[in-house]
Amino acid sequence: MTLALPRWREHSILPGFAPSFAFTIAYLSLIVLIPLAALVARPWEHGLAGFWSTVTDARVLAALKLSFGAALAASAVNAVMGLIVAWALVRYDFPGRRLLEAAVDLPFALPTAVAGIALATLYGVNGWIGGLFAPLGIKIAYTPTGVFVALLVVGLPFIVRSVEPVLQEFDQDVEAAALTLGASPRRRALSVILPAVTPALISGFSLAFARAVGEYGSVIFIAGNMPMRSEIAPLLIITKLEQFNYAGAASVGLAMLLASFAILLVINGLQAVLARRGA
Repeated sequence: MTLALPRWREHSILPGFAPSFAFTIAYLSLIVLIPLAALVARPWEHGLAGFWSTVTDARVLAALKLSFGAALAASAVNAVMGLIVAWALVRYDFPGRRLLEAAVDLPFALPTAVAGIALATLYGVNGWIGGLFAPLGIKIAYTPTGVFVALLVVGLPFIVRSVEPVLQEFDQDVEAAALTLGASPRRRALSVILPAVTPALISGFSLAFARAVGEYGSVIFIAGNMPMRSEIAPLLIITKLEQFNYAGAASVGLAMLLASFAILLVINGLQAVLARRGA
């Protein structure tokens, strides 16, 4: 009678599992696990009461609400617009296409502070875009709307680059078959194309949301940073650090970590359900 070995102990034509696994654990521990452990441990210097008092403070709750609300809203809008942008770049050949491809990646390379200054200039009451809305009584810069605009900019590339490879590899014969069966363009888009790109779209949404929640540099220049109104949670953490309130800063960071983890867990669970249905 022979005992079956676990799959990870089975012989592989690719040797080196043990050292590569050990390196992976060590590297992730140094750059992810140990810093997160320190973040989790620091708030408890003042006990549970101190942690709860910090995270339930009205100013902290307002900052968390703005950061997570604007991040979710911007990611949702980018999911729609990013899908359209990716569709245009993949399906059509037009003059300036390569330039638009490069423009999509620009937020990756552009320093966030530079992006924030540019956005504040454009969307201020005297800016090219903000000046168009000012006569209507709509103020964009230095308001929560400015935060939303900044998060739109930093999140769009994640959606486009997640969806684009799926559209490139999509079998257009399936579309042709749907066309021969009499499906309208809308029916083909909703019943054939959208289900194929939905898992990638959810992945891009997760990445855009994760980036937006912690975004700092491009937001502080256009947000106005008014407590209880346009102050984001990362800025509040910096403020507490400048006041040498390390436990308070860690408490806000831990609250953001827990909320982000819960939201991403729900998103990943939805993605897994859709993947099983697609299989």
